[in-house]
Order: sequence, then structure tokens, then C-alpha cells
Amino acid sequence: MIAGMSDEPARDSAITDLMRAGRETARLSMVFRYAIAERLGLTVSDLECLDHLADVGSATAGQVAERTNLTTGAVTSMLRRLQQAGYVTAERDPADRRRVIVTLRPERVAELERPYERFAEHAERLIEGYTAEEISLLIRHNDRMQAMYLTELDRLRS
Repeated sequence: MIAGMSDEPARDSAITDLMRAGRETARLSMVFRYAIAERLGLTVSDLECLDHLADVGSATAGQVAERTNLTTGAVTSMLRRLQQAGYVTAERDPADRRRVIVTLRPERVAELERPYERFAEHAERLIEGYTAEEISLLIRHNDRMQAMYLTELDRLRS
């Protein structure tokens, strides 16, 4: 390579490939989520709510609305449906009776995890082939992508 010349065409091509791969991964992730939700007899929003509760333990109805990007009215209907189906409990916040605290019922967690088990096994085997440095890069990339999504969601909501 001539001094001062960069590898820009190869880098540009790699960036294009990365962006395409990211879009395809996002598309397949969405299709996968719809298939899991359908198998469980849920909507994707229901599944997002339950996944969020599995991660955080409990959340207010407002936090669920923010996480799922649904209106408070839609969240109220969803939570009523999930409560009737036995997935969650909803109780008034003792500190603020206007707020409702929603909690995933622990006895339903295994049922929600089951459709992901095979995928998780494959993902674990995939990750085994990466070095600690490669895993750190992937974590940084995903953290930055999540921050970008949150920024864009805030922008779209306002």
C-alpha cells in the first residue's frame, strides 16, 4: 500500500456488510419473537412485558408502558389479560396508591423460558468460539446500539 493511502474501500464494504447483517439479525429476531409469542398464546407486547419483568422482578405499569412503547390504556388492558392468564400479579404500591406494581409469577418463568432453551444452547456454543476480547467488543457494540435505540425512541416519542 502506498504511504498515506488508506484501506477505505475495504472498510466501506465491511461497514455496508455489517449494517446489512445488523438489519437481517434485527428482522430475524423480530420474526423469532413473533413465533415464540404465538407458541405461548401471547402477543409480542405481552412477551416484551414478561421478559422485562423477568429481568427486573417488578415494575410499575408506567415503566411497562415505557418499555413496551404502549399507551397507558393499552398497558392496562395487557396487564389485566396477563393477570387473568396467571402470568403476573398486580398490586397497589403501598407508598403511592395511584401506582400499580406488576410482578411476574415465579412459577410461570420456566414455561416462558422453555421456547428459548434450544436457541440459548446454540448461542452458548457460538460464544464459546470467541475470545474474551471479542466478547468485550460485542458487549460494547450492543451497549452502544441499545443507547442509540433509546435515543431514537425518545426522539420519536416527542
